[in-house]
Amino acid sequence: MLKENYTAVTEFVLLGLTDRAELQPLLFVVFLVIYLITVIGNVSVIFLIRSDSTLHTPMYFFLSHLSFVDLCYTTNVTPQMLVNILSKRKTISFIGCFIQFHFFIALVITDYYMLAVMAYDRYMAICKPLLYGSKMSRRVCLCLAAAPYIYGFANGLAQTILMLRLSFCGPNEINHFYCADPPLLVLACSDTYVKETAMFVVAGSNLICSLIIILISYTFIFTAILHIRTAEGRRKAFSTCGSHVTAVTIFYGTLFCMHLRPPSETSVQQGKTLAVFYIFVSPMLNPLIYSLRNKDVKRSIRKVIQKNLFAK
Repeated sequence: MLKENYTAVTEFVLLGLTDRAELQPLLFVVFLVIYLITVIGNVSVIFLIRSDSTLHTPMYFFLSHLSFVDLCYTTNVTPQMLVNILSKRKTISFIGCFIQFHFFIALVITDYYMLAVMAYDRYMAICKPLLYGSKMSRRVCLCLAAAPYIYGFANGLAQTILMLRLSFCGPNEINHFYCADPPLLVLACSDTYVKETAMFVVAGSNLICSLIIILISYTFIFTAILHIRTAEGRRKAFSTCGSHVTAVTIFYGTLFCMHLRPPSETSVQQGKTLAVFYIFVSPMLNPLIYSLRNKDVKRSIRKVIQKNLFAK
């Protein structure tokens, strides 16, 4: 009988990072600059890898997909956030919210396993160098790249269906800058036990499984590197892994803090700060990490610059 007095929610209000009006112009400029750097950086990495034949190797093939995923999932959030910062009505439609929700989960899980695939690639290159060419053929690389997308989007769809089964009939203010699990669960006016359990199981299992793949790969990698007799050989082997280890540390460090906490007003507030790091900072830093620490990428950048200069 009580449900008859409820009005179904048709749109949500995204409260954003802060409600302080004087900070909104500054936040807009900061996140616009971060987004532009992210887009330029990741598009440049993809362009370099596609255009330079010397970078047509499995390692750079997976790196181009990592850049693509980073570009997609920051684009899934940032434009809407920038519009809302400058708008009086910081709204997103019900359908728009759940589309953003689906793509965010799908792309984050894809990112987990793309990083895991890159760790496996480094394992094969360093621990099985004689078999690397045959074991990491083009067909194998395509399958390894496709698997994270398929699995990620299947998980995203399942989580979105579970969320859509909940009733939203009360307050519609999401205490976040995008449509995320915990703040949406706080707004639900029906039993959230199944969705909450699924959220912890999916987030926890995928986070841990992908990290285990990375840790096992690097255990073998570091053991193999320590058996290299020359200091120069060890340095070269470490240099091929340094960028990936740095990216993994930034990405997984914030995600562990973000996801493995029960939804509450306090955790949502803390989550907004942590989300800034893996939605904005990590995708922005990845192209810089991989280009500044990688001789092949730096050589390719110089080649493109010189080619354009001579063309003029």
